[in-house]
Amino acid sequence: MSQFNNISDWIGRFVYGLISISLGLISLAMMGVALWNIWVSVHEQTLLVKALLDAIGLIVIGMAVFDVSKFLLEEEVFSDSSTKSAAKQRGTLLKFLVIIAIAVSLEALVFIFDAGRKDVALLIYPTFLLIAAVFVVVGLGAYQKLTLDVKG
Repeated sequence: MSQFNNISDWIGRFVYGLISISLGLISLAMMGVALWNIWVSVHEQTLLVKALLDAIGLIVIGMAVFDVSKFLLEEEVFSDSSTKSAAKQRGTLLKFLVIIAIAVSLEALVFIFDAGRKDVALLIYPTFLLIAAVFVVVGLGAYQKLTLDVKG
């Protein structure tokens, strides 16, 4: 049975490694496309502001995906699962949710700037996204407060 656990653990680490590398490459491609679109916009003398706002959105999403990729690599591939304490798992969950909260907040800000330039009536959607980000942060605070006494 112990050998099955070792094989299962190795397969799990391998799959998480593939997923992590794939996400990392996708995020780098997104950032590359963002920079390429800026380059094209400058050389074709088209709307640079729109290209910059689109690039910010792509780079923010790419950054979030890269952070998730790095997180999976650290926690699922290189970390020893037998030594994970409750406090360490709590910290891991908090780190992951902070990454998500930052990405959602930055994306909401980009959408607010973009919608504000087009039509003020469009500001309702990014505003709700920003409110959702605030709820994630408040939920994180409540979770930290409620699990403060968790020991390893």
